[in-house]
Amino acid sequence: MKARETEEISETVETNRADRVLLAEAARAAGALALRFFGRNPESWQKQGGSPVSVADMEVDAFLHAELAAARPDYGWLSEETVDHPDRLRRERIFIVDPIDGTRGFLAGDPNWCVSIAVVCEGRPQAAALFAPALGRLMTAALGEGASEDGAPIRVSRRGALSGCAIAGPSSWLNSEVWRSREVRPGRYLPSLAWRFACVADATFDAAFARPRAHDWDLAACDLLVHEAGGRLTALDGRPPLYNKAELRHGALAAANQRLHGDLIAALTTVEEERAASGKAGH
Repeated sequence: MKARETEEISETVETNRADRVLLAEAARAAGALALRFFGRNPESWQKQGGSPVSVADMEVDAFLHAELAAARPDYGWLSEETVDHPDRLRRERIFIVDPIDGTRGFLAGDPNWCVSIAVVCEGRPQAAALFAPALGRLMTAALGEGASEDGAPIRVSRRGALSGCAIAGPSSWLNSEVWRSREVRPGRYLPSLAWRFACVADATFDAAFARPRAHDWDLAACDLLVHEAGGRLTALDGRPPLYNKAELRHGALAAANQRLHGDLIAALTTVEEERAASGKAGH
């Protein structure tokens, strides 16, 4: 390897490490801000499409935008609660943010919501932080550096067969004979998609999946956590999601350890085919 290539790799590693620290600090501060609203019935309204948003989402979003843009002014920005701008497509590195992932649960008093932040370069996450303030849990990762919770390494489950596995996903998809025939144990529903996949990274769940139409901000941070914890998070064709593209939505996704992943995709493909045949695809 040429000296220049070695130097560039070293610079990238150091950048990702520094970004991991930055994201962790920002996520903790943003989480503390969100907690001021949690359980206090903050003002909320419906966005176009019917999903809820609250004053807490907006204040956390504004805080993170100000803090992160000041720290990395050359990075682009993509957030669920900020109007999208095509300028992000020209940036080498970009923040992808969900200020409160799981707003519906947040408003209902469910503690399983999180602040989700990632840095993406060339379509893939390089650094990530997920902070669940009401649970007091912070997970972080950097590409090639592993995933951790509060500094302690986390790893995906070691299970090698779907039978007996705890699998998390939308109840409408879990209610299928496909899972019962494989003796799968449905995991507890979590209102945050990002936290659902993070719970694969720390082996709370053996596997998890998402139905179509998840967005970049739901996925970028937890994707890196699963990857760095030794697992795979992919579309049903086995390819990892790509981020910061013109299209922000993704198809069905599956996350598990290396041994389970193929069987999980096969089962999900069957479920998706069943739902398409019944006219319920995507719901």
